[in-house]
Amino acid sequence: MPASTSRPTIGRPSIGRRSLLGYVGTAAVGTAVGVGAGVTGARALDDTASPGADSTTAPTGLGRTISPWGRHQPGVAAHPGAVTELVSLDLHARHHRAGDRDLLGRLLRVWTSDIEALTQGKGTPGDTAPWLASADADLSVTVGFGPRLFAGAWDLPAPAGFAEVPAMTHDRLEKSWSGGDLVLVVSGREGSTVGHAVRRLVADARPFAQLRWRQSGSWNPYDPQGRPITGRNLFGQVDGSGNPQPGTDLFDQTVWISDGVWQGGTTLVVRRIRMDLPTWDELTRSEQEGSMGRDLATGAPLTGGRELDDVVLSARDGGRFVVAPLSHVRRSHPSTNGGRRIFRKAANYEVSTGSEMEAGLLFQSYQRDLSDQFVPIQRMLDEGDELNEWTTAVGSAEFAVLPGFARGEWLGQGVLDG
Repeated sequence: MPASTSRPTIGRPSIGRRSLLGYVGTAAVGTAVGVGAGVTGARALDDTASPGADSTTAPTGLGRTISPWGRHQPGVAAHPGAVTELVSLDLHARHHRAGDRDLLGRLLRVWTSDIEALTQGKGTPGDTAPWLASADADLSVTVGFGPRLFAGAWDLPAPAGFAEVPAMTHDRLEKSWSGGDLVLVVSGREGSTVGHAVRRLVADARPFAQLRWRQSGSWNPYDPQGRPITGRNLFGQVDGSGNPQPGTDLFDQTVWISDGVWQGGTTLVVRRIRMDLPTWDELTRSEQEGSMGRDLATGAPLTGGRELDDVVLSARDGGRFVVAPLSHVRRSHPSTNGGRRIFRKAANYEVSTGSEMEAGLLFQSYQRDLSDQFVPIQRMLDEGDELNEWTTAVGSAEFAVLPGFARGEWLGQGVLDG
């Protein structure tokens, strides 16, 4: 929000700006991870992890093999992995000039073979360390195309509403964390398996493309008893409470493209969100909860109930709104955004160079129509979200996530042939 715009009085210290994005219904630090509805909400996500995929699931929290086959790429709806790597690549310049679909098809055939092997715990062709591929590792690989593949000589059909995300007022974007022609989202239950998968996929892409950026993060997706939970970001907030649940009509309407050659696909926005932890830690609990609109310990709305209960935006206390006008929950709520929603996933990151440390969130927003869902919600947050004070987007990239594929097919086949 511009500095000249006055903020309403909400009966507590005025605290600020910068944004975490999306309808998250997030909440806050807590005492018992996995208490209350946090477990229930995450369990719903896990039990319907791969709609349309023929996946095999081990006992909850003990590791599973996620089938790579299905109407959708299964990593989109799967319960978050403990480790996630996001990798962006650029096709070599000569391929861009030619718009070489045959070459792109060869890369996707190679990646299809790699994904089928790696998710089943097998080494890829030419793998020098096949023992690092592990079954029952919750491993998923999600692949998408960047904007340049829908322009110039490529002439590929783009999903409806797919476009580059315009820069927001509070963004401080760095080229080193932005853009790309291709994306790989590799997620699993531990780092050696995920890292090995990334190295194999990047190595096999080398004749076609070079690495642009690679970002790694972690998440805590299970409680000590192995039950799925929503998970928390580095501010201690339960992050993802407001998500539509996979397997429901609301999820399908929010995420999946329903027609054309992109049927079964979706779109993805990746944002690297730098978080100012030292100043956040100076706030009182009341200030932290007020900026979000949720309880620190349980993730429940400040208007009462449990984590997955909807916030009552009309609730007042002594004439003032219980959920403040500029709180993240109110600014990101569907009712504030014309009914718009997204499906968000995230991973925490911390990196240091000498005495300097950076911490934040690798934010992933999935939605059917990027321009009509993500962009209006993000503009609403950019214009006036109290979290803008402690968060800054330093990287941004958008991708069209390919539909799934069946046994005997290859990833992206319908899009390239369409």
